[in-house]
Amino acid sequence: MSLAITSRIVSGVVIVDVSGKLRFLEFGLPDQINELLEEGHRDFVLNLANVTYVDSFGLGQLITIWTSIRNKGGQLILLRPTDHLQKLFHITKLDSVFNTAGEEVQAVRSARKNLTVSAQTT
Repeated sequence: MSLAITSRIVSGVVIVDVSGKLRFLEFGLPDQINELLEEGHRDFVLNLANVTYVDSFGLGQLITIWTSIRNKGGQLILLRPTDHLQKLFHITKLDSVFNTAGEEVQAVRSARKNLTVSAQTT
């Protein structure tokens, strides 16, 4: 199963729903995030509930995405990472880097905090 990616906007936050395997030679996710960044979006929720497999290349992509968003002053919240992915985050210490949420409302609220701060500083 290849990676399927869809996106939608909720309360000014881009929610990217991902399903399938995040692995070597799957470049669609970083490309889509970069397109959205170029359109001016800054705050993202990455729904990982239906990601069935992640290899080291996939972890690298998540780090690259996180870095790209942060470099643009944005926020990334990972929504419903699977148990397997949470274990990988723990083993690699990435659980101290990524912000996660168990519910979409909570994830959008966390990402919107950045929207509120950005609006107040401009």
